[in-house]
Amino acid sequence: MDFNAVRMFVSVAQTGSLSAAAERLSIPLPTLSRRIRELEQQLKVQLLERSVRGTKLTDSGMRLYEHASRGIEALIEGEQAVISDQAQLKGRLRLSLPPAFEPWWDVLAAFQRQYPQIQLSVYTTARRIDLIEDGVDVALRVGTIAHETLVARRMLTYRHVLVASPALIERLGIPDTVEALHSYPCAVWTQGGSATWQLGDQPFTPDSILSTNDYAHLRSRALAGDVVTELPPFLAANAIREGTLVALLADHPLPEQQINLLYPSHRHPSAIVRAYLDFSQGYLGHLASRWN
Repeated sequence: MDFNAVRMFVSVAQTGSLSAAAERLSIPLPTLSRRIRELEQQLKVQLLERSVRGTKLTDSGMRLYEHASRGIEALIEGEQAVISDQAQLKGRLRLSLPPAFEPWWDVLAAFQRQYPQIQLSVYTTARRIDLIEDGVDVALRVGTIAHETLVARRMLTYRHVLVASPALIERLGIPDTVEALHSYPCAVWTQGGSATWQLGDQPFTPDSILSTNDYAHLRSRALAGDVVTELPPFLAANAIREGTLVALLADHPLPEQQINLLYPSHRHPSAIVRAYLDFSQGYLGHLASRWN
């Protein structure tokens, strides 16, 4: 059964005439009349008795109206509820974040203060998830994006920082060249295998004493004076300001990193998703200033 035709039939029954229903629905009268005839042909019954004084429901038409009107009203109520939720930004937002991405905790806390009726479900993983299969609305990714099924909203760029503790520097001195790092205990972030640091135009592969996919672990070992390592600026900035870590080889910067928020390209972003994207982008100027 054609839902749109049934909706037109209900409108005719409620207004009492084809012309009034056509006006209410903002469609041409011939189109409405044709769709009602097609519905009658499909059901093989007459639904309306037409006369110069208007239309009247047949017994079959009355039976259809009693059932269809309840369904149409329920659908309209559902549609209005969805529109209302979107207007009030009420609902659930499902997000994916990398592990130890501490600055985004501030973003999410500020977002919920502004939109208290939005519930957040946050899934933390280093795995490149499938947004559709994993049921995620928006994922945060670090690095360049090349995926035709995803839309990427760039948030900001930053560089990691090579660091060591004052205690390690006092023991071994400050490295003045990239090659000098061969004399230092190094720890690297990796998800398996060796890692290479691109320091300016010089690639350097440390003989690492520790490899891990946890930047919080690397920061802990650097603060303890055990290793030289590279950290995201949001994990290093406070320690550098406080003097518990020292930035090394500033004239050989690590490459820029991108932060992107991703959502599926074939899915129209809801008002909640759009609000999250816009809020995050606006909040990041304040956030990034704390890393410098």
